[in-house]
Amino acid sequence: MSIKIEGLNQYYGKKQILHSVNLTIEKGMFGLLGRNGAGKSTLMKTLVTLLPCKSGSITMNEIPIERQKEIRSIIGYLPQDFSMYQNLTAYEALDYLGVLSDMATPVRKKRIEAVLEQVNLTVHRRLKVKAMSGGMKRRLGIAQALLNDPQILVVDEPTAGLDPEERIRFRNLLAEIAAERIVILSTHIASDIEAVAENLAIIDQGKVTYTGTVSELLETAENHIFTVRIPRTELNAIKQQVQVINLYQEGANIEVRFIGNEREKIMAHPLLLAVPPTLEDAYLYILQQRAGVQP
Repeated sequence: MSIKIEGLNQYYGKKQILHSVNLTIEKGMFGLLGRNGAGKSTLMKTLVTLLPCKSGSITMNEIPIERQKEIRSIIGYLPQDFSMYQNLTAYEALDYLGVLSDMATPVRKKRIEAVLEQVNLTVHRRLKVKAMSGGMKRRLGIAQALLNDPQILVVDEPTAGLDPEERIRFRNLLAEIAAERIVILSTHIASDIEAVAENLAIIDQGKVTYTGTVSELLETAENHIFTVRIPRTELNAIKQQVQVINLYQEGANIEVRFIGNEREKIMAHPLLLAVPPTLEDAYLYILQQRAGVQP
């Protein structure tokens, strides 16, 4: 079970969005991390055949992307802007989608029961979509993506707009689903990937700037993440020297978390500490390094 992307270029009109993307994705959870506008959604739409593959090659479980009908039979998709039929119940919405997909009635009814149970919506099967919380709607979105029991599941920015508790619940659901199939989680929120995926790629301005494991990415930022406690009056001066990641108010002082190296004058500050990087730190470090080598 694998996806292989080789030399993928993608365009909107004459504007190139993706540049020579090469990725191999195996069974389990795979994180695709990048800023809004980096090209993630374009890549996701290409994988699910909503956009034609203009240049390069993609195979899924050894099926070429050009064989759209076969690809769509093994793939499920939760888009970033997901919407359902607001006046239908959860069961009715899934039943209608199953009919549109030409699923035989016995198979359709069995799959609806299975996916509602899987996403913990069985007790809400008669609740109308318009009465659901954001988290419930996202789980219903996963249910529709799983309706055809796909081997590959693609989810694009699935936790956007969810509160912290719903985000955690949704990430755990994706992790369970990934035990049996490939799940591609596209997001700009580093903590979503850090919590559930070990393999990931970073995409920036349509190019893959990193691919590997979370552990390896964290290692790249070792000894480059620091904190320092300073008076507020010194903040502007420090911002001129380093890339600030976070600020924490501590009375009259501020604790600054930043990306740094031995060249900056601030490194001699007596209250400076080197700290272990988080995935967000390492992600921002990679982006900073890439920006530093661009012409």
